[in-house]
Amino acid sequence: MTAPSADRARNALEALRQEIAKAVVGQDVAVTGLVVALLCRGHVLLEGVPGVAKTLLVRTLAASLELDTKRVQFTPDLMPSDVTGSLIYDNRSAEFSFQPGPVFTHLLLADEINRTPPKTQAALLEAMEERQVTIDGTPQPLPDPFLVAATQNPVEYEGTYPLPEAQLDRFLLKLDMSLPGRDAEIDILTRHTEGFDPGDLQAVGVRAVAGSVDIEAGRAAVAHTSVSREVTGYIVDICRATRDSPSLSLGVSPRGATALLAASRAWAWLMGRDYVTPDDVKAFALPTLRHRIRLRPEAAMEGVTPDSVVDTILAHVPVPR
Repeated sequence: MTAPSADRARNALEALRQEIAKAVVGQDVAVTGLVVALLCRGHVLLEGVPGVAKTLLVRTLAASLELDTKRVQFTPDLMPSDVTGSLIYDNRSAEFSFQPGPVFTHLLLADEINRTPPKTQAALLEAMEERQVTIDGTPQPLPDPFLVAATQNPVEYEGTYPLPEAQLDRFLLKLDMSLPGRDAEIDILTRHTEGFDPGDLQAVGVRAVAGSVDIEAGRAAVAHTSVSREVTGYIVDICRATRDSPSLSLGVSPRGATALLAASRAWAWLMGRDYVTPDDVKAFALPTLRHRIRLRPEAAMEGVTPDSVVDTILAHVPVPR
């Protein structure tokens, strides 16, 4: 199959917004973040209260991209093998064979990832970083593209296991899915009154408008998106400022700076440019950095938030001209 041109791939990925809007209302930022993550070979942490369409968003994205998707409900009794798969003994052949787990898919929805113990959370680390699962010493490669979209509820603490900083750092973006505005919520209820069924995406006309070849062509184009030394220095200055902030006990590592660079390049390409501007960096500074910093206890008690710290840094770091 001939690879699509960069322009055709961009148009196909931009068409996702209209396709996903057939089922999901008012979550354009999250949609864009998921597309950027696919272009960057990254993963996304979706945070929002129950009922803001986190699961529906991932399912609709997969249907619009003609990709396989699987969902795992993370619970306290979930075992690592329930995610990665395990060796099964075959009585007929008297041998063990590998039974793949749900991680072997294109889009994995890790629902309520903070409800499972750290041992099971850690089962995703190799998959997210190395894009493979090692079973009995044998690496099993994952399909490409591969994206983990993990969700967590920001207001529940009983029976949860917060993700450690090392695992949070594996997520390219943390996207906050907020409650919809009044008009958007009226639209949601109107759709349900008219018979909308979240479990039947075909009934609302959701169809595949892009595929893995478009993602691959987009990745190739993003790799040729140029970044000037001044913009690179701007990214570094933002990340270094987090390490000096009096409100933080943990700043952004060089991996975080690399993530911000990658997200900025992907966004610049989606916007139709082959170069990155400071505005591209600003657009993805919050989702890329908010989960990579840790507040000091005294700052948290004073009402400081990770987002407010990043906003303050963006306001004070000189912007290259």
